[in-house]
Amino acid sequence: MPANNGSKHQTIVRPLQYRDIDAIASLCQQATIPDPAVKAQIDRLFQQMTRWYAPFQFLNIIPTPNLTDRALLVAECDKQVRGVISVSPFNRTRSTWYVEWVSIDRQASTPEQVTGKNDIGSQLLRYCFEHIVEASTWVLEVDVNDSSNLALYRQNGFQPLAHLTYWEIAPELLQELAQREPDLPNLLPVRNTDAQLIYQLDTVSMPPLLRQVFDRQIHDFKNNLVQSVVGKVKQWFQQSQSISNYVFETQRKAAIGYYRLSLDRDRQTHQAELTVHPAYTWLYPELMAQLARSCQYLPCQSLQLVSADYQPEREEYFQQIGAVRVKHSLLMSRSVWHKLREAKHLSLENLQLAEMLQSLQPARQPLPNRIDKNEPEDLI
Repeated sequence: MPANNGSKHQTIVRPLQYRDIDAIASLCQQATIPDPAVKAQIDRLFQQMTRWYAPFQFLNIIPTPNLTDRALLVAECDKQVRGVISVSPFNRTRSTWYVEWVSIDRQASTPEQVTGKNDIGSQLLRYCFEHIVEASTWVLEVDVNDSSNLALYRQNGFQPLAHLTYWEIAPELLQELAQREPDLPNLLPVRNTDAQLIYQLDTVSMPPLLRQVFDRQIHDFKNNLVQSVVGKVKQWFQQSQSISNYVFETQRKAAIGYYRLSLDRDRQTHQAELTVHPAYTWLYPELMAQLARSCQYLPCQSLQLVSADYQPEREEYFQQIGAVRVKHSLLMSRSVWHKLREAKHLSLENLQLAEMLQSLQPARQPLPNRIDKNEPEDLI
């Protein structure tokens, strides 16, 4: 259902329509998206929607998880698009959702629509909080220098979780790292049968608060047949490649290191996701040498990785080898408690409150004690 704020300039929040694509593409270019992988994914999404909008809508009808789960909502005022928000499920259970980006047309909007009590950004966020009822937690990432969006998120209840730093390793440094032979005798490719090991590694590699917010389960590290086929087709069309390996520790029978490398000829940088067990930080030089050797057969591009403030060993190693800090961002979260909505079929009889209260009744009728009026008051 569309939402509005009831003001003179009525703002309606609704799903994306084909006529909105040009306006939203312009807002996307103005938006500050910290995660480069999300930025590239959004850009490609708009290119696909421009060419294949009808098939895109059809795919939204097919119940294929994590295929077209992204929700794009626009804020319309005076029949003009004034803002847009993109959200997507963060895990398979869909208990946590991710705010990918929020963008507002500040030039065409009134001051009240930008910084007022019912500003457009807050209306977009509240619409998602109220209508995506399966989400109990929301997470997002915001650039530390993006003061406008940072204020918007704090105003709507988001609290800091971790400080993230993006590092870039120059092509020359990658060639130097590739000269070293990595000591990884038990480096194995990741398969669905290894999901339990990767899940355990992911669990132990982050603080308890992040584990609770992310709410990942074993099936979050598995790919079904549809996802595998779609991923292969996307890689073929986009001339990209994805490599996932993990380091197996034979004595503990556990995964102690994992990386996922995304190699793309179209981007200026390759992307790598790195997870290392806190007790095995000596793996960083070995895994970095392996990543560098995987990049040396492709066009000369830099490699981008991320570290968090709870990973001091990783940040120290990146600084030691000469990696460059390119940007800083803040990971934030917000919890949502949805009220129980009244429904016609709900009643006191259906809730069986009478049966619940009956067990609390006394076993027999209490009898009042007789009080003798002649007794002293101190004995009463």
